[in-house]
Amino acid sequence: MFKFSKKMIYAVEAVVYVAVHGKQAPVQSRAITHLQNIPERYLEQVLQRLVRVGILKGVRGPRGGYRLSRSAERISVGEIVAVIRNMEGAEDGIAEDSGSDIGQKVVLPIFRALDTELMERLDRVSVAELAQNAVLPESAPIMARVMESA
Repeated sequence: MFKFSKKMIYAVEAVVYVAVHGKQAPVQSRAITHLQNIPERYLEQVLQRLVRVGILKGVRGPRGGYRLSRSAERISVGEIVAVIRNMEGAEDGIAEDSGSDIGQKVVLPIFRALDTELMERLDRVSVAELAQNAVLPESAPIMARVMESA
């Protein structure tokens, strides 16, 4: 069954942090690790992968750091999760080794469908929506919208 790893959660947190704080100047990784309480060992490899796939852009120099490579409205949470899933080597997170006929024909198809539905929902949530909630935490419209479609 699908499990949200620490790296996935840290990746989404980091991208949202960059969306909120990286409008004027690039965000340095140490600011993210310090202010978001994310271990540096996780963050650097996650940020580099997000740069390679075009979610973030690395800026070199003494005032360098990270920026979004495109608008926050065009980056989905599903895209970030898929990148980290791939990085971790868990393409769909569902064990394919059920030896029983019932497992292969009945149980696994249900879990695959749920996995697909989860990723489709995450694809409908933009980083911009999460960034808005981060700035205005008392208004959480995204959670209401995600739960509505359940």
